[in-house]
Amino acid sequence: MAQIAIHHNPFHLHQNVDLFEPRIGQTVRGFLDERGIAEFSKPTLCLVDGEPVLRKDWAYVVITKDTVVSFIALPQGGGGGGKILRTVLTIAVMVAAPYAGAALAGTLGVTSAIGTSLLTAGIALAGSALVNALIPPPMPSSAISNYNATSPSPTYSLQAQGNQARLGEPIPVVYGRHVVYPDFGATPYAEFVNNDQFLFQLHVVGQGEYDIEAIRIEDTPISSFAEIECEIISPGGNVTLFDTDVVTAPEIAGQELLNTGDGGDWIGPFVANPSETQTTLLALDMILPKGLYYANDSGGLNNRTASWDVEARLIDDDGIALGSWFNLGSETITDNTNTAIRKTYKYSVPAGRYEVRAIRTNTKDMSARAGSDLNWNALKAHLIGDDDFGNVTLLAMKMRATDNLSQRSSRMVNCIVTRKLPIWDAVNGWSAPQATRSIAWACADILKSTYGAKLEDSRIDLQALVALDTIWSARGDTFNGVFDRKLTVWDALSQVARCGRAVAFLQGGLVRFVRDEPKTLPVALFSPRNIVKGSFKIDYVMPGEDTADSVTVEFFNEKTWKPDEITVSLPDSSADQPATVSLFGSTDKSHAIREGLYMAAANRYRRRMVSFKTELEGLIPTYGDLIAISHDMPRWGEAGDVVAYDPPYLDLSESVSFTEGDAHYIVLRKKDGSVSGPWLVTAGTNERQIMMAEELDFTPYTGSEQERTHFAFGIGEQWGVLARVTAVKPRGDLVEIASVVENPLVHTADQ
Repeated sequence: MAQIAIHHNPFHLHQNVDLFEPRIGQTVRGFLDERGIAEFSKPTLCLVDGEPVLRKDWAYVVITKDTVVSFIALPQGGGGGGKILRTVLTIAVMVAAPYAGAALAGTLGVTSAIGTSLLTAGIALAGSALVNALIPPPMPSSAISNYNATSPSPTYSLQAQGNQARLGEPIPVVYGRHVVYPDFGATPYAEFVNNDQFLFQLHVVGQGEYDIEAIRIEDTPISSFAEIECEIISPGGNVTLFDTDVVTAPEIAGQELLNTGDGGDWIGPFVANPSETQTTLLALDMILPKGLYYANDSGGLNNRTASWDVEARLIDDDGIALGSWFNLGSETITDNTNTAIRKTYKYSVPAGRYEVRAIRTNTKDMSARAGSDLNWNALKAHLIGDDDFGNVTLLAMKMRATDNLSQRSSRMVNCIVTRKLPIWDAVNGWSAPQATRSIAWACADILKSTYGAKLEDSRIDLQALVALDTIWSARGDTFNGVFDRKLTVWDALSQVARCGRAVAFLQGGLVRFVRDEPKTLPVALFSPRNIVKGSFKIDYVMPGEDTADSVTVEFFNEKTWKPDEITVSLPDSSADQPATVSLFGSTDKSHAIREGLYMAAANRYRRRMVSFKTELEGLIPTYGDLIAISHDMPRWGEAGDVVAYDPPYLDLSESVSFTEGDAHYIVLRKKDGSVSGPWLVTAGTNERQIMMAEELDFTPYTGSEQERTHFAFGIGEQWGVLARVTAVKPRGDLVEIASVVENPLVHTADQ
């Protein structure tokens, strides 16, 4: 169903929100006009399926059946003397946002132009929240699509923890090791055997196959409950413990049966099974709440009898009778007990849809000494149907009601499970499913599965996942999370990859992965020789007094299976201004600490954004690649061409200057764009000549039929800077590259 949400509180998107179901085919502007909304009273951001849409385009966006539109009111600030300061700070954030958005796009897994624009809008909003430190940051864009107040997560929502029938919600997908409160796979029902009540519950653990480590009632292992039987059904298996497709007629709620002599009549008829279903087994629960007895003068109990008839007849899907009433059973109970008597009577019938009625056939003893009440407590139909639940793991439970097992506790069933996934290697291909907490194979499952992107192996960079899995395993980085809300494949993939400090992006129809990790070899060198004149820009995101100096990481603690948080900061930070982030999928405190330190270091050390235009060689690097930049404007070295090479001398197109007492280095661009060096050099015979300290590993090109070899020169590492590519955008015949200047301290903070 399409949905439109108008969020009046940008800092708590789940509060003060109006939800609407628009008509399919109308435009966003048409929806607003129907409700008399010509203009919003506050500046408002419009997101359509997570992508920002300008006001002028609202009349052209047509709502389809799966469209999700969100209108989010932007913060307005307060009054008083601080208003001007907040306005200035907000403007500063808005100025920095376009560059911060581009810089962070690679880190967050956003690589498209539209995705980067959305991230820029998010940075502007979140930046304001961080500048105004007392206001918490808004939820990420994916949380908007996850929001569902009517069906909260049974695992992550503490107020809603328990087993539910979440109609219309997706079947949960679990990755890694996690606790789950499994949804009902069928309506629970009860029946009586030997005066004991048994409750039958079928739970869906999740899609796919799992290693079930523990089954519990709240925090107590199921082994402590002798009155519970359970059965685990793997994908494709059948439930043998009980019938799963049983419906209970809601109209019956303990009506008393009386015979005609006592003023009674037939109770019913009540329809046993819904339209377009058939049953071959009807079940009635009969209860004598006072027992069945007569108290004699000596204090003993004499026998009393209760008897009744049950009849049924066939009906069609419209409820019209197809035949006459026939007798299902004539039942009699004789007893002398003041304990409630509860029995379930089952009747086999030809396949069909039925209505049922009942009447008492003997007189009720009205004496105050007697217990003779007869109540019809429930009518159930065991339906005919396919019991193949598909590729899901089920948990069937048969519970006997005792003082040890209450009605509330029977709805607190939870399991600790580890997902089983196939693992790929280049030699053997895919393995059989095995228990794993791997980030890599969770990503692969999202891309390959029927509930995911349904991609072929050829569309996934499996070799990169193998290499990353080795790194993640060595570090102890895992993903442990439950996806039980509606969200896009890309949102799920981004959240899983983020737990491994990685991003996914599309390139040439292939889903690739890049992890933010130390890199030392740049893949390309850019200098004024191949940077378009006038396109070189440097933007500094300046910290202020309200800039976050620490990070509070929210995670789900696997020790308590409850939400937890940890605040981390760099060694010389006061941790007075923490920024709160939610690391979905992290269940280990040490993992949360590592990622928090990494984010704090990135926040401090990555504040120089560089962008420029170049020719087609700009397509050599891709997202996350390390590039070298040399430019005279910020004094990042001296650059030019090599005009002659006579070992050990290099003749250059530009003059270079040496400083006495310092070591000088030169780097050279190879034919494929990669970098050779840095090489230690000394002054030659003139200002345009240098002498190599050792022989080069390639021969520079100095002719005129193609570009000559480029060089970058400087003292020590000042020949240029290293930067990480965050965006590569074709611009006609040119290519625009956006990057953030790298700092090795980003990767040493979490060691």
